[in-house]
Order: sequence, then structure tokens, then C-alpha cells
Amino acid sequence: MNRSFNAYLWLMNLFILSVAVRSQLTPDFYKTTCPDLFRIVRREVQNAMKIEMRMAASLLRLHFHDCFVNGCDGSVLLDGGEDSEKFAVPNLNSARGFEVIDAIKSSVESACSGVVSCADILAIAARDSVLLSGGPFWFVQLGRRDGIVSNGTLANLAIPSPFDTLNTIISKFNNVGLSLKDVVTLSGSHTFGRARCAFFSNRLFNFSETGGPDSTIETNMLSELQNLCPQNGDGNKTSVLDQNSVDLFDNHYFKNLQNEKGLLGSDQILFSSDEATETTKPLVQFYSDNERIFFVEFAYAMIKMGNINPLTDSEGEIRKNCRVVNS
Repeated sequence: MNRSFNAYLWLMNLFILSVAVRSQLTPDFYKTTCPDLFRIVRREVQNAMKIEMRMAASLLRLHFHDCFVNGCDGSVLLDGGEDSEKFAVPNLNSARGFEVIDAIKSSVESACSGVVSCADILAIAARDSVLLSGGPFWFVQLGRRDGIVSNGTLANLAIPSPFDTLNTIISKFNNVGLSLKDVVTLSGSHTFGRARCAFFSNRLFNFSETGGPDSTIETNMLSELQNLCPQNGDGNKTSVLDQNSVDLFDNHYFKNLQNEKGLLGSDQILFSSDEATETTKPLVQFYSDNERIFFVEFAYAMIKMGNINPLTDSEGEIRKNCRVVNS
């Protein structure tokens, strides 16, 4: 590493420390009450990824969708009726990894019953998913408690959609205390994982009532996607988000956007839309050329996102089962 990068890394570590100091969360929250927590979570995430590498991206996405609705309180994990977050449009037949969180919770409960929240388990699992896929490490801030309400209506309003405009996405991030820079940085998580045809097929044929496909899709990629997702086809078929490195966490996502190979409309607009010119496009270009800095800033953005409105002290509860509130 050169001196300039070392200096940059030092500054970012100060920023990360300042976030930790301002919050009520701390990396060593369970140091004495559940000393094997990190080892247990890492083991279960590794086991899940051995069965299906895609699970890493699914666990990260689950944490993201949790934090955008009433903060990082594990509410996305709650079973419930049509008003629950699981039944909200961004999650229905899409959110995955609940069984993995159940397995982690069961193992953690065996080691230290009634101590660790489901919200904290999800945050650690998200970090380990990134790390085990080749991405950065960060110290997960802990001490969250679990919420007792799952709000599907708010999930529909608050979680960014693949169909949102750039300004809408930025606004949704701002609403939870995240910045324009965080929009680009956290979108970089689409460097791994898959997406259903239902979330991008609108770009393939009659985009925005133009009678043709989205002009910002690279020609060969367009042809492949049209074959995978024909008109009136199966919306549950999936395509990889990053064709260059399917299960690897890297900065290829940003290179893809520069080559018009962003799968979701909400990805490609970060580079190709008129609104992006003076906002997100320069950051896409920067991260495309600077993977190490992207990793550092992604870690910082994840800590920042994990600090969205946590329940602490006597708020909420420590769920015995991540799917239901305590009786």
C-alpha cells in the first residue's frame, strides 16, 4: 500500500470509530455474556454457503431490508399476516435466508440462551457473508434488541425498488440518515447475488412505453436476458447480478455499469441517467478504479447503516425464536 492509501485508511478508521462512539452499540457487547458468538455465526454462515454460495448475498440483502424499516431491529424476520414485512412487495417470494438465521439462532441459544438478539445475529451474518465472499472485514457494532412489530406498509414505502428513479432512491436513503455516497457504496453489494426476471424484465421489451428495450443495456447482455425472460414468461427465473464474478465480492459491479451491464434499472441509472451526471456517476467511476477504497468505504457504510435507529437497553426484547415475538 502506498502512503496516500494508508493515510486514507487511517482517516476512515477514525470515522468508523466516531460512528461507534456516537452510537449505543459496541463491538464487544457480548464479550463476557456470549464469548463464542462470532465463531458460531461464522461457522453457520460457512455451512450455508457450502450448500449455496448465493446465500451470502441473500443474508446481506436481508440485513439491508431490515434496517430500512423501523431500523435494524430484526422485524423482517417475523412471521405474520399480509401486513408483515415478509409479505411486502420487496420481500415476498424474494427475501431469502430465514432458515439460515434460524439455524444460527438455535446454535447461539444452545451456547448462551436469551442473550443475543436476532437483529445482532443478522448484522454479524451479513458481515461474514461479505468477508467469506472476498469482501472487507469490519467490526460489527452490537447491542441491538429485537422489535415486536413488523410493518409491511412501511416496507413497501421505505425499501428502495428496482423501479425507482434515482432521485427517489436518494430520498429513501436520506430518510434513514444515509447519504448520496452511501447510495453508490451500498449499491456495490450487487456485485454478487441474483435477481428475478420480475425485477428487470420491464427493461427488455417495451421499456417505459417506448416500444423497445432500455437503450442503456449492452446488446449481447440484452439478447441473453430476452432469451431468459421472454415476454409473459416466468418472472421467478433468475439472472446473476454480476456476470464477471458471480459469487465474488469485488468492484466489478461498477465496471459493469460503465459498460451498460447493470442488471437492475436502479443499478444502471447510477451511471447512465441524466440525474447521475453530477451525483452518482463520478462515484461509480471512482470505485471502478479503486477497489481498496471501495472496500473501506463499504465497511464504513455498513456500520453506518447498522446504526439506523437500533433498539437498546430496555427497548424491544431478545426473541427466543426469530420468527415470533416472545409470549
